[in-house]
Amino acid sequence: MSVQPTHNLSLAELDRRSFLHPFTPLADHLEIGPRVIVEGEGAWLRDLDGQRYFDAMAGLWCVDIGYGRPEVVEAISQQARKLSYYHAFSSMATEPSIRLADRLIRLAPEGISKVFFGNSGSDANDTNVKLVWYYNNLRGKPDKVKIISRRNGYHGVTVAAASLTGLPLLHKAWHLPIPEVKHTSCPDVYRGKPDGMSELDYSRQLAVELDELIEREGPDTVGAFIAEPVMGAGGVVVPPEGYFQAIQAVLDRHDVLMIADEVICGFGRLGHWFGSDRYGIRPDLMTIAKGLTSGYVPMSGSLIGDKVWQVIVDHSREVGPFGHGYTYTAHPVGAAAAMANLDIIEGEGLVDNARTVGAQFQRRMRDAIEDHPLVGHVRGEGLIMGIELVAGRASKQAFDPRHKVAVRMVQCCLAEGLIVRSLPGGDVIALSPPLIVTADDVELMVGRFAKGLDKAAANLRADGIWRG
Repeated sequence: MSVQPTHNLSLAELDRRSFLHPFTPLADHLEIGPRVIVEGEGAWLRDLDGQRYFDAMAGLWCVDIGYGRPEVVEAISQQARKLSYYHAFSSMATEPSIRLADRLIRLAPEGISKVFFGNSGSDANDTNVKLVWYYNNLRGKPDKVKIISRRNGYHGVTVAAASLTGLPLLHKAWHLPIPEVKHTSCPDVYRGKPDGMSELDYSRQLAVELDELIEREGPDTVGAFIAEPVMGAGGVVVPPEGYFQAIQAVLDRHDVLMIADEVICGFGRLGHWFGSDRYGIRPDLMTIAKGLTSGYVPMSGSLIGDKVWQVIVDHSREVGPFGHGYTYTAHPVGAAAAMANLDIIEGEGLVDNARTVGAQFQRRMRDAIEDHPLVGHVRGEGLIMGIELVAGRASKQAFDPRHKVAVRMVQCCLAEGLIVRSLPGGDVIALSPPLIVTADDVELMVGRFAKGLDKAAANLRADGIWRG
């Protein structure tokens, strides 16, 4: 078959012709085409048509230090000139990856012993699933293979990670989840907590549910529980009071490992270095990515606790070399980018900024929109927020999914020059701005979001979808 020339095609036409986009309604995309982003600086982006946007999503929850930081660009360039690549197999190493691993251990919660590097949050969660199986096989408990996740949790898109993810979109038509993965309830205070029940009692109820699930499955078959400190893509769900303490007690009782998925929450998003610090989680394994490099280059990590590491190393001569790893594990350019990124986060006090400016962000957004007739619930922590849109505030009635209300809201915000995101689990709008944002940036986000909300409400009324 001859290849047709493409030099006369626009970027949008080339895109429709050749590019399969993730998490995109494909038939709609073929009609309307892409929005092509060409430049970023700080928290701002510019598209091919010259339109500027304030990126209130930090890319995909990841560009913590903002776009175009010359320190990271220079670190990448210097490392690529000096040593663009070398692998980590067979005891080989590079200086940036060694120094990064040491730094991460010092930043991580107490009890973390080693770092295994990967390329994305998805593959890091795959690694953690394999580590659970490896650990239990080595200690003579080969049946402890089941991983319990939560409905609406998001842990990635590989076969194992998508199975851990508790969103139907990632299961239907994909022959997932795998049978080793089970799901328990999402700790959704807005929709899950019975009226009149305290948050502490709700947490105890969820812990009892988990305990009963483990008992039904058989404690000797359950190897780990995985959770995001604050759920991201599943709706920005903040845990109720006492939740992780109640869950941790159940895990301890049944010899079940705790995997903390810190892909979104890690590196300051919640105003603490890790969500585990904020909520008192005691992870045996941790998943990191996104904020590790602020998305400048792909890199992830599995942080391994002492308990797991000791079993692995104690059996290493018996089982032979550690049979897991990627071509790009501990990539020196990625490690150099991560080190420069962490220098900025530490040097500019961005974790503290996320806590102080984040408090203003939470307060000002609630003041501005919490009573809007389209808003059912506003929730968040630090510099992450979810706004759930509803057809009826008193009844918490959801919109018919066919109306794509959250998608409409995103488009209205784009028209105001503000990038937010509609989440796949319902009509929830997420905001997760870079950690560099200022008090003035908060006012800008609040003003533009409020205008977008009014515009979306007017459109819904005009189309006869909503009378609120």
